[in-house]
Amino acid sequence: MADFRIERDSMGELKVPAAALWGAQTQRAVDNFPISGLTMPREFIRALGLIKSAAAQANADLGHLSKNKAKAIRKQAERVAAGEFDAQFPIDVFQTGSGTSSNMNANEVIAHLCARAGTKVHPNDDVNNGQSSNDVIPTAVHVSAALTVSEHLLPALTHLKKTIDKRAKELSKVAKTGRTHLMDAMPVTFGQELSGWSAQIASGIERLNDALKRVRKLPQGGTAVGTGINADAKLGPAICKELSKMTGVKFESAGNFFEGMSSQDAAVELSGQLKTLAVALMKIANDLRWMNSGPLAGIGEIELPALQPGSSIMPGKVNPVIPEAMAMVCAQVIGNDATITIAGQSGNFQLNVMLPVVALNLLQSIGILANTSRLLADKSIAGFKVRQDNIRQALDKNPILVTALNAVIGYDKGAATAKQAYKQGRPILDVALETTGLSRTELKKLLDPMALTRGGVHGGSSGG
Repeated sequence: MADFRIERDSMGELKVPAAALWGAQTQRAVDNFPISGLTMPREFIRALGLIKSAAAQANADLGHLSKNKAKAIRKQAERVAAGEFDAQFPIDVFQTGSGTSSNMNANEVIAHLCARAGTKVHPNDDVNNGQSSNDVIPTAVHVSAALTVSEHLLPALTHLKKTIDKRAKELSKVAKTGRTHLMDAMPVTFGQELSGWSAQIASGIERLNDALKRVRKLPQGGTAVGTGINADAKLGPAICKELSKMTGVKFESAGNFFEGMSSQDAAVELSGQLKTLAVALMKIANDLRWMNSGPLAGIGEIELPALQPGSSIMPGKVNPVIPEAMAMVCAQVIGNDATITIAGQSGNFQLNVMLPVVALNLLQSIGILANTSRLLADKSIAGFKVRQDNIRQALDKNPILVTALNAVIGYDKGAATAKQAYKQGRPILDVALETTGLSRTELKKLLDPMALTRGGVHGGSSGG
């Protein structure tokens, strides 16, 4: 018994580990849900601490909590937000769908810390004053997601885009074989190819910023069912104002608490934009893998930085490990979105009942996309080397360059010339000398890869 103490709640007495800062309601959840070993994410616990601090200040300002209690709650809640007591949040993610256990976990830990520091507060009456798990937890989902996107993902994507843009500028005059259907096509420059990646990232940033407009609207103040029972009508907006002051992110009170509590539509929307971003990043990662493939038997256009040995049995093998990691992250994010989609439609009447799993998957998606975006920028794109000899050889032999002669010799003769060049493995210019009647000077001008990357009609005026 020396290792335990007795705690009481509305259901009776319960043994709690002596060193634990939590109380009976948290312990019941620990006992009830020994499921995955996964606990609520750090970013979510931070959001809970911030909400409890903001609520204490708002309640004090509105005259519903003494300044002494509010000051004590704020101090300990901000310690929770800072991560000092994450080990005191042991409840499994797969718990009651409202997240009530996690809300009470925060209330009990903060109340216990206040008592230790000399101010007695009640976890429900004081720390949870004017609140319900039913508005606190969806608010925490929104706050944690908005902060993590704003502080980590968007800066990481901005860094990735700047890195791509820098390389695109450096390689703007390096022509290479374009590819459609994984088959040789007309030339492009590396700069043009990378500009497509940059635009994908820019669109992803724009989509995220648009989704955040809804995520920053908080249902705090709706309390139990959205009516605001037992809360001052001014409390929700006051908490939003205080959260904005604390974080630098502009939160506002939701226009309709019933929407904010019964649905997770904003989280589903944000997850959908994360999925779209993951699709874009997987495309970029796979382009890098193809371009790096070889070094002898693949495309071999670039050489990614060598980061680690690639095989336990084949000496000297080096693999594109960062693009591979990015591809796996993207697969995870796409799967997380499926979970969030199912969870999002699990709102029954006045409450969504899959809030913890929404938080887990949403925050994981944001975090791993942010981390791998920086890795892709710094350990792949910033340092890859262009293999000029391979690129030039492929360009010289690319029979599709004959497309540039369509306006001069027509499609049928062009096709015959391309087939002959491919069959004989000869440069297209040499074969075209024999089949078109054009001089080497004319052909060099018409088949110049850099000129062809600028589009337009090269040569005569007949149809393309």
